[in-house]
Amino acid sequence: MSFRNRLKLLITSVIFIVTIAPTKGQQTEQFFLSGTDNENTETWEFFCSSGRNSGFWSTIEVPSHWEQQGFGAYNYGRDYVTYGRSHEFADETGFYKRTFTVPQNFKGKSLELVFEGSMTDTEVKINGQSIGPVHQGSFYRFTYDITDFVNLDKENLIEVKVSKMSSNNSVNRAERYADYWIFGGIYRPVYINAKPQKHISHHAVVAEANGNLEVHLELENVTDAQEIIATVSELNGKSIKEWKTKANSSGSLLIKNQFENIQTWNSEFPNLYLLKLSLKDKGNKTLHEVEERIGFRTIEIKEGDGIYVNGVKVKMKGINRHAFWPETGRSLNASLDLMDILLMKEMNMNSVRTAHYPPDKSFLHLCDSLGLYVMDELGGWQNAYDTESGKILVKEMVRRDVNHPSIIFWSNGNEGGTNKALDGDFDLYDPSKRPVIHAHHRPGNDFNGIDTDHYENYESLLKKFADSTLIYMPTEFLHAQDDGGGAAGLHDFWELMWASKMSGGGYLWVFSDEGLVRTDIGNKIDVNRVNAPDGLLGPHRQKEGSFYAAREIFSPVKIFMEKLPEDFNGEIEVENRFHFTNLSEVKFEAEWVKYRKPGDPISGHIVVDKSQIQSPNVKPSEKGKIKIANLKMMDAAEGLYLKAIDPHGKEIYTWSWRTDAFNDFFKVINSNPKEVRESDLTVTDSLSVLSAGGFTLTFDNANGTLSRIQKPSGMDLSFGNGPVFTYGDQKVSNIETTEDGESKSLTIQYDGHLKETKWTIHPSGWVELNYTYSLPEGEYDYPGISFDYPESNVISAKWLGKGPYRVWKNRNQGTIDVHQNLYNDTQTGSTPWDYPEFKGYFGDISWMEINTAQGKFYIVSENEGLNVRLFDFYGVSGPTSYPELPKGNISFLDGIPALGSKLALGITSNAAVYGPQGETNKMNGTYSRTLYFYFDIIQDQILSHDKTNRFPNED
Repeated sequence: MSFRNRLKLLITSVIFIVTIAPTKGQQTEQFFLSGTDNENTETWEFFCSSGRNSGFWSTIEVPSHWEQQGFGAYNYGRDYVTYGRSHEFADETGFYKRTFTVPQNFKGKSLELVFEGSMTDTEVKINGQSIGPVHQGSFYRFTYDITDFVNLDKENLIEVKVSKMSSNNSVNRAERYADYWIFGGIYRPVYINAKPQKHISHHAVVAEANGNLEVHLELENVTDAQEIIATVSELNGKSIKEWKTKANSSGSLLIKNQFENIQTWNSEFPNLYLLKLSLKDKGNKTLHEVEERIGFRTIEIKEGDGIYVNGVKVKMKGINRHAFWPETGRSLNASLDLMDILLMKEMNMNSVRTAHYPPDKSFLHLCDSLGLYVMDELGGWQNAYDTESGKILVKEMVRRDVNHPSIIFWSNGNEGGTNKALDGDFDLYDPSKRPVIHAHHRPGNDFNGIDTDHYENYESLLKKFADSTLIYMPTEFLHAQDDGGGAAGLHDFWELMWASKMSGGGYLWVFSDEGLVRTDIGNKIDVNRVNAPDGLLGPHRQKEGSFYAAREIFSPVKIFMEKLPEDFNGEIEVENRFHFTNLSEVKFEAEWVKYRKPGDPISGHIVVDKSQIQSPNVKPSEKGKIKIANLKMMDAAEGLYLKAIDPHGKEIYTWSWRTDAFNDFFKVINSNPKEVRESDLTVTDSLSVLSAGGFTLTFDNANGTLSRIQKPSGMDLSFGNGPVFTYGDQKVSNIETTEDGESKSLTIQYDGHLKETKWTIHPSGWVELNYTYSLPEGEYDYPGISFDYPESNVISAKWLGKGPYRVWKNRNQGTIDVHQNLYNDTQTGSTPWDYPEFKGYFGDISWMEINTAQGKFYIVSENEGLNVRLFDFYGVSGPTSYPELPKGNISFLDGIPALGSKLALGITSNAAVYGPQGETNKMNGTYSRTLYFYFDIIQDQILSHDKTNRFPNED
């Protein structure tokens, strides 16, 4: 079955599991009092105590947060202004009610009312009677036995009182004084479970990699000799084994068996089986039946060594993920959960931490099916539940989630939110005894042999891996506010983590910006200023630059070659960074391409030859070579792409290299046009004027800058006020002119770092700029030259180079191609989240086309390694936005700055703490570069591919 078809089947099956459609026979039957998710809701009557639309009965959709339905008031949890001043804190109470009639076939059955999640204190009455204690805790499934409270033959009334703030202060401190949006209301489904009087009330599975299977059962009302029949089948229904066990009384029962040649579960091959448990009476009649998908796998922490799955040492390429959607808060659906997991898998991640609370059940079902290791976290953001309430919530969390093979760790709270008295409670409900983790930002809080300390720097990583006997696996690192952190610095971190024995990998902070659609301010998205724009994706999962960089960095196929060597023989070194997959199972494709040229109306490239590559036999953690066979294309093509596709048909990554120096550019630049226009060179005391090819360039002799460009049409182009060197002042010391036929040149010499510029205007109209600068030994963020151009005139940019996203020195990943961006004013992490950002540093540029209200103009680089800066932007916002920018607003640079994060030792600008790539550019000596400009629209696509000399499949 194809990967696409598997996904369609998976979506259908998981939505079925989550919605829990009513069933017949002796399975647990379910009747929904609410809708099934945020897109399929039911209307209840509702009364809000304060805030918007309060003080009167109206209606509300369930499940939902009442803030998103227009009630009450908003609070971002870490609101220290209102901390301790409860009269200012949004503290509404919501009253819900609706009538319902129990289905006729529920008669004689045991009835259980289930709440999947309600914020926060929840009190329930049926037909005017309280059905149990108030539940405290927002993120947990809780239940009541309502068999004796409902009328089976007439209408019933359910009333629910939900208090946004808990009467238990430890619950408020653990959940609500936190660094995320907080809400109120019944936000996950509510339903009734109907089971036969004699039934299986709970089951917990231990399925190990060696084929050992244990099922721990709890039975209700089993008073005489009965029987459990257990069946394990493949998901397609093919039975593997069936066996029977006597069940003589209610209470606990252990059944077990051993399986041979079982396919184990891991993140790369998430093999699942179906376990069916049938409770039979003496006459072999089925009394009750439950089904569970199981995966055989074993988790082990070997202290002083590493984390092992099925006996194989693994490292977590992980990320933290809030369960969140802008329009509906933490009320989600299976399709949103699926989208998030597929995005993580696209970034080549293998693990997720459910920060900072258990997720929807559908998310875990999908992690089981698609293969994602899960750290399932108990609530507690820097403050812990008290022991009494924590014991209840640990039990609810573990009993709900215990059978998911994807869960390999339990996390007992976050950053000081750990109540160590609860550590032992996880094992009470998890017979497989998964490791418990303390997710901390304070040294000395290691547990179970794992140090999870948050936001270490590169030097402290080196020290930990060199000296510590603890496995280091940060549960948060490289905080990604705005464009900082995330994949900026990740290359150095991950290479060190991969190479270090004592590394268990780690979890980036965080998956997506927690931007909330505010119903009180015209549905605008609010990220609470600098508190919530921390994602590698935007609120609606818009992909930021770190998304694509992380995909390359985390690729389980590691390619080391950055440039094609001059003597390239087709061999490319590769390392297998899978844990369970041989590279012989990975498909490789090579594409030789020609790039679109300036003047072509479209971007991208043309594939001129495509071939399959023999997959090498390279085991996990070993190195080998890939052989590109069709080297005859080297002289004809302009680029080489290498694509890797995993055993499930998913693209891992595509690497790209240039193969040609683009000599066709310079043939055009130096050619004589059919119509040779008059050329001239004039120097006065204050101005120097060059003209050729219909263009006239005027320079200010006082500072050597370009002051005016007149095009053949007579219209001026407002590009000028440069070159200005990015460091220091410049003063003209000498001006010389030369003529070579119709080509006119102006050489300007300077005192200062910029030593010389030579402008040449050719008969073709192309302008050549050669410049030389000298720098004393030192560190420089952005060495190069700048010009001015009015940002308000700009429409779009097209370029051949890395893209489509902007780069930083320590996040320089990108695909070599012809990319095109429309102008936008997006600052990463802020509205309108219109990506890719138009403004920024763009790397490895061969040519760039700027489209403006004054027409197009072009820049071509004769030398490799050109970075182009476009206009004003920042990487991380705060009291002072970072980083500082060079002079001017269009710059041509031989180096660009790295980007830190807001947690770089508290110094936003200090990217160097994240590793060698974060260090400032070290310069010493004399540097030269040549740029070519064309200050008008290129006529007749003069640099497009020759239409008469195309490859056979180029069209």
